[in-house]
Amino acid sequence: MEKPNILFIMTDHQRADSIGMKQCGIEVTPNLNKLFKESVIFTRAYNTCPLCVPCRTALATGKYPTHNGVVFNDWDGIRARDHETIHGILEKNGYNVNHIGVDHIKVKPILKNRVNFNKWVDQHDYNAYVKKQGISVKRDNKHSKEVNESRNNGEFFAKKYSNTYVSEWEYDSNIYKDTYFTRECLDVIENADDKPFALFINYWAPHPPLRVPREYLHKFNPDNIELPDNVGKVAQNEPSNRRLGVPAQLAEDVSQEEWKQVWSAHLGLVNYVDNQIGQILSKFEEKGLIDNTIIVFTSDHGDHLGQHSMYQKMEMYEQAIKVPLCIKIPHVDSMKIDDIMSNLDVLPTLLDELGIRKSDELDGISQSERIHNNKEIKDRKVFCQYSGNPELGGIRRAVITNQYKYIYDDNNEQELYNLEVDPLEMNNVANDEKNKSIVNDLHRECVKWGKEKGDWVF
Repeated sequence: MEKPNILFIMTDHQRADSIGMKQCGIEVTPNLNKLFKESVIFTRAYNTCPLCVPCRTALATGKYPTHNGVVFNDWDGIRARDHETIHGILEKNGYNVNHIGVDHIKVKPILKNRVNFNKWVDQHDYNAYVKKQGISVKRDNKHSKEVNESRNNGEFFAKKYSNTYVSEWEYDSNIYKDTYFTRECLDVIENADDKPFALFINYWAPHPPLRVPREYLHKFNPDNIELPDNVGKVAQNEPSNRRLGVPAQLAEDVSQEEWKQVWSAHLGLVNYVDNQIGQILSKFEEKGLIDNTIIVFTSDHGDHLGQHSMYQKMEMYEQAIKVPLCIKIPHVDSMKIDDIMSNLDVLPTLLDELGIRKSDELDGISQSERIHNNKEIKDRKVFCQYSGNPELGGIRRAVITNQYKYIYDDNNEQELYNLEVDPLEMNNVANDEKNKSIVNDLHRECVKWGKEKGDWVF
């Protein structure tokens, strides 16, 4: 096979369970459903942090957040370090590299300047575009809620986040952010030459605020939305400080009817971005590129959407840290892999598929042997961290095995969930005497991993 093109698609806030979901009798992700059926599907993929910048930087560098230094939404790059990313590796190996969409990867020098991009379009270009249209896309007070966020010293400070308020996008849908990004992507594909290219698409949807294009606003009738059983409910034996976290504060006083509105809007945005992805895939087919392109689709993290009585991300429950992930590889049959994996595995897997030598510093494990030779990774454990936002603050650390999830915070409040019997994580069994050895073993694994990756918490 000649050197394949790379199409890497990432959405923001999209949950793993959106793939294959039907609500109100409508497929939420029809285009992604088709892609997944043709791909290697990882049904239990986890991110490294339920927050945009740390997750995306970890995926791009193949290094855990405390290893690469970026552990919160470090917009100014204060903690950024000189780490090679997948973009630079591909450029060195003969690819034209393109970045379209939000730029949430923090390295030094900055990503835009460290790679000779064939095309670079980000949120700043979009902001300049809408300014020319004479409109403002800034979040307003209706879509904001002020919460108390913790600092590393135990104090709290006020910060505004997007809330659960739903409204119609009041402008032409052609001006919507991801529609703009799609046009730029289509231009890259249309003008591709004979040189292999990599196209990284970083869509914004379904990230809040919940301003939804008109044709998607009520596509999923709120009255007919079927909510998960634990929307608006708190787990048994939940640690006391969970109600002090940002997601719990954002969910305060939200009724079941309001959660249905939130789900309707969120699913509308997922369906919208699925339509954008469908246009990209269709253009690859039209240009005869689809059979020589490796396609990766994932999201940075999910959204609680009321489950655990929480909204947005920033906690260690499945809705936030479990992500959709598929890799379509030319001449490789579709398959489903149910083993747990980390999104740190994406970079080494891609490099193996391309025959590019891997750095010994990568923290993930290539899945190529699993894909091609069905070689399982025995007793795999994956790790996740949260360290506050937009500065060091509330600490969460997690280790996930095939059966259990263990969560630790710096107040020494522990959680243990048996995911086989309690997939909604509604019964924290960390304090059960019969689970003492499991908790101790997983805590040791968490400490060992953390120390190896420069985690100051341990």
